[in-house]
Amino acid sequence: MLKKVVRREIVSDEHLSEAINPKIKQIYASRGVSSDEELTLATSLLAPVDSMKGLNQACQVLHQALTLKQSVFIIGDFDADGATSTALMMKALALFGCKNYQFLVPNRFEYGYGLTAEIVDIAAKQGAQLLITVDSGISCHAGVERAKALDIKVIVTDHHLAGKKLPPADAIVNPNQPDCTFTSKAIAGVGVAFYFCLAMRKYLREKNWFNEHQITEPNIAQLLDLVALGTVADVVSLDANNRILVEQGLKRIRAGVTRPGIQALIEVAGKNQQQLVASDFGFALGPRINAAGRLDDMAFGINCLLADNLMDARVMAQELDSLNKTRREIEQGMQQEAENVLKALDFNEDNLPHAIALFHQDWHQGVIGIVAGRLKEKYHRPTIVFAQSEDGLELKGSARSIPGLHIRDLLEHIDSQQPELIIKFGGHAMAAGLAIKTENFQQFQQAFVEYAQLWLKEELLQGTVVSDGELALQSMTLPFAQLIRDAGPWGQNFPEPIFDDHFTLVQQRIVGEKHLKIVVEKNGQLFDGIAFNIDIKQWPNANIQQVHLAYRLDINEFRNKRSLQLMIEHITALD
Repeated sequence: MLKKVVRREIVSDEHLSEAINPKIKQIYASRGVSSDEELTLATSLLAPVDSMKGLNQACQVLHQALTLKQSVFIIGDFDADGATSTALMMKALALFGCKNYQFLVPNRFEYGYGLTAEIVDIAAKQGAQLLITVDSGISCHAGVERAKALDIKVIVTDHHLAGKKLPPADAIVNPNQPDCTFTSKAIAGVGVAFYFCLAMRKYLREKNWFNEHQITEPNIAQLLDLVALGTVADVVSLDANNRILVEQGLKRIRAGVTRPGIQALIEVAGKNQQQLVASDFGFALGPRINAAGRLDDMAFGINCLLADNLMDARVMAQELDSLNKTRREIEQGMQQEAENVLKALDFNEDNLPHAIALFHQDWHQGVIGIVAGRLKEKYHRPTIVFAQSEDGLELKGSARSIPGLHIRDLLEHIDSQQPELIIKFGGHAMAAGLAIKTENFQQFQQAFVEYAQLWLKEELLQGTVVSDGELALQSMTLPFAQLIRDAGPWGQNFPEPIFDDHFTLVQQRIVGEKHLKIVVEKNGQLFDGIAFNIDIKQWPNANIQQVHLAYRLDINEFRNKRSLQLMIEHITALD
């Protein structure tokens, strides 16, 4: 997909300190940083706990369960946010003195997403008296109703958008439910669970719980490594509140104050713990945890995060790494099949519909979300990829969208127009999941494309790379690259700076089958660069000498040596 590089407009940055590097100051201002205070990323500046609706009720319900020594079940989810949320709640229950607790994660291939009636029945058979959902539950009406019928109490903690009707839970903690004044609507599921734990500690303190039970009052900040990992891995917007959570978690990890499971995942991913950055959560640690839920059982990923010693954690991290390698192989095969399906439909970069919906009977349920994301990135179209359920009666779909199209709202609109078409759906602006009957695929495919065409303006279909402009040659150095690293955390809706400029192409070669390794020159200075997943039909090209690059300044670490590297986001030949 041809993209264009668009430079950000220069905005006023006079409200920020003169002590900040001028280029960094402009970068901050262009991302909406409104004051120097916002850059301190101190926990004291977190959105107040008491502003999150439902926390007091949730604390009352959990306190009663602790007092009566009831059996508490954490109902998790099969992605990294769900895994970190589950691990966080398990650790917190132990810190609060709970003696009877465990977790249960729905297997995506058997039960699907969230608190279903079937999962409630399984928990009931195991003696559950209180269910606490994490990263799910706000749309799980049938499951909550089943629990209430069995006289099992339910606390829902979630961050997904609420529907018109809320489930009949004993307490609902979700900043996106009606009338919640909590300011960080972008908080991840693990962040919601963290706030629940903060509120619970205060509640128990006021009840004199810790003194009565001779329990040391816990420092909830010890859970921030899990919060940081889950927040970035779930690709939620890094607003000011989320940036504080991520930065505080990163600081603890870099200082060596983290749990064995995260340390083992850092090791197996080949990352430097002291130099860890937020993107490592999304591209290195998160995928390894997700691999368990995609291909096997997310309980394995959660148990890695819960490991008490490094030896056990390393064994589990190695297994997660192997699963992730298998996931990559499956994903590559599915992506090639998807390209073949598009070709058979006579789709190409010059002839694309406004949206893409694909299905193949051999595709793996656990990987469809990644493939949808890859196709969305390549073609800049909202994309849904479907796989068949175990019984063959339903198709499970994973959707990824582009800026300007709220994918969950679109699915809700389709559902309102054709009520029998979608069995169930849920999600966010940029990602969603759904289920349809197998025989309805073509009807859904047609509806999805038609409604997307109505909702999408033509200018939104052009992929863009947003640049922070040209970078002065004297700033293309290791110290400035480190300054950019330290200015983070960077992530969703608070993107790491991208710069663009013209360069002379000195060397070019393919590495790893589809990555372009280059050396470029600017005013007599040479720079190494790499562009991932390029079009090998176009590159390398010995006839090209001048290029326009959009790039990020990166620090390459190899055998304890650090060197400057341009991570190329877009390359265009100028010859």
